[in-house]
Parts: sequence; C-alpha cells; structure tokens
Amino acid sequence: MAQHNELGKKGEQLAVDFLLQNNYKIIARNYRFLKAEIDIIARKKDVLVAIEVKTRSSIDYGNPQDFINPKKIKLLVSAMDNFVVENDLEVEVRFDIIAIIKQKNAFEIEHLEDAFLHF
Repeated sequence: MAQHNELGKKGEQLAVDFLLQNNYKIIARNYRFLKAEIDIIARKKDVLVAIEVKTRSSIDYGNPQDFINPKKIKLLVSAMDNFVVENDLEVEVRFDIIAIIKQKNAFEIEHLEDAFLHF
C-alpha cells in the first residue's frame, strides 16, 4: 500500500478514537454514494455528523482542511442526504472536518465543527 494511503488510514483511525473519547457514537465508516465517500458518520446527542478526515505529513502546501473544495462539499452533502433518506432518519445534520498533521512521531488533531459554514 502506498505510504499516503497508510497515512490516510492511520488518520481515520485516530479520528475515530478521538470522536469516541469525545462522546460520539460511530454509525458508519467510508459510506459511499455515487462518487462521494463520507469518511465517518457519527452521532452526538440528537445530531448526525458527517466527518471528512484530512491527514497530512506536513503543512508545506497548506492546512489539511484547505484541500476540501466546493465540488467535494456538494458530493458530501448529496451522500449525507442519501444516508438520511435511506435510513429514514429525522435528525439535525452537521458537517465537520478533522484535520490531522503528523509531526515527527506525534499527530496533531484539530476538530472543526460545522466546517462547511466557512466555505
């Protein structure tokens, strides 16, 4: 497996661990709909949260969250809409980003709630 794929998988697992420690319940991982994939779908209280995980080995080319463009947001919103309809849910939905930067042997995790409001 390519090194960037391994870093991505490690980042997703770190994000899951972080969410569990912060009282989120993991509902689904790598949910696919058409051309979209939601890395993590979690629930906290009455809110269903779609979480995009971005992991980078450095910030030389920008912060991890800077790599999410309007097209990606549109795909994620479409996928989340489908998940809600498919599962006949009536919940508030939120879109978060978990940005992870590897620094030497440690990882810095930043959780951006309601992240798409800033685009």
